[in-house]
Amino acid sequence: MTPVFEWLLLIFFASAAYSSLHTASSHRLEIFTMIDWTPVVFVTFKVLIFGTCMFFAIKWHYDQGKKGANKRALWLTGGKVVAAFMLALLCVVLFTFTLASKLGLDLNMP
Repeated sequence: MTPVFEWLLLIFFASAAYSSLHTASSHRLEIFTMIDWTPVVFVTFKVLIFGTCMFFAIKWHYDQGKKGANKRALWLTGGKVVAAFMLALLCVVLFTFTLASKLGLDLNMP
C-alpha cells in the first residue's frame, strides 16, 4: 500500500482497525500511528485557532462599521499602511537581490 493510502486509512478508521492491517512489532506500530496522527492534530488546532480569530476580526470590523468612522482619517490611515507595506516590500527585494549577488547566483534574464 502507498503511504498516502495508509494515511487515509488512519484518518477514516480507528487506529485499532489500522493496526490489524500490519504485522509489524507493537512498539514500531505505536510510534508509526502516533506520528501519523500528528498532522491531523496540528491541522485541526490550526483550523480552530484561525476560525476563532477570523470570527472575532469580522465581529470587531462589523461593530466598528456600526459606529461610523471619519472618512478622511480612514483614507489617511489606509495610505500609511500601503506606503509602509511598499517600503517593506522594497527592502525585502533589495535584501534578496543583494544576498543572491553576494552568494554568486546568476541573476541575468535569459
